[in-house]
Amino acid sequence: MARLPRLTLPGHPHHLIQRAAGGQPVFLAAPDFEAMHAALVEEARLHGVAVHAYVLLPTAMHLLATPGTAESLGRLMQGVGRRYARFLNARSGRSGALWEGRYRGAALQAQAYLLDAMSLLDRLPVRAGLAPSPAEWPWSSHGHYVGQRSDRLVSPHSLWWQLGNTPFAREMAYAQRVEAGLPAQKEQALLDSALYGWVLGDEAFLQALQARSPRPLVRGQPGRPRTTVG
Repeated sequence: MARLPRLTLPGHPHHLIQRAAGGQPVFLAAPDFEAMHAALVEEARLHGVAVHAYVLLPTAMHLLATPGTAESLGRLMQGVGRRYARFLNARSGRSGALWEGRYRGAALQAQAYLLDAMSLLDRLPVRAGLAPSPAEWPWSSHGHYVGQRSDRLVSPHSLWWQLGNTPFAREMAYAQRVEAGLPAQKEQALLDSALYGWVLGDEAFLQALQARSPRPLVRGQPGRPRTTVG
């Protein structure tokens, strides 16, 4: 199934996926994960991207991030890719492409999908058999949101603050959401959205965006007709 042309919507959260070339691990040991985390912190600051959640897996990384401009996400991903390639090549003597082409991703309606997407990212290490629980995988934002540690990469979305009136209440509410998990169909919809570029949102949200977009936003939907001049 072909991917749609990438569409970046400033001010809206996006689920981004960057996968390793050939499915080969690009994060092999703790220093590798730490180097990518540091690169994300610096590049997100440089390019005005708020990273709400993330998970680093041996063969991929997922981000939930809101860009400040239409160029912010592309610059973020280019920057972290270059920084990490320099680090890994210097550490291991590796050469050649690290990543499976350009990153994939799509915007989503925060009110309807953000917290579910955060839960999905937290559970990916469990789904992949890397950890028995989200709390036991250190390379994600889960620990920040359940009070295990403070993560300087994470910028909580306003919806996070609505989970409770105190830090403890928010942490408990979020931990319960993650523990409950998502229906398999919703998990797959979130993954397919990012992999193929389909925007996720309710009908009103999608209609408002489609009126301004020349490309279709969801599977099986025509885009806005192109305007010809002359």
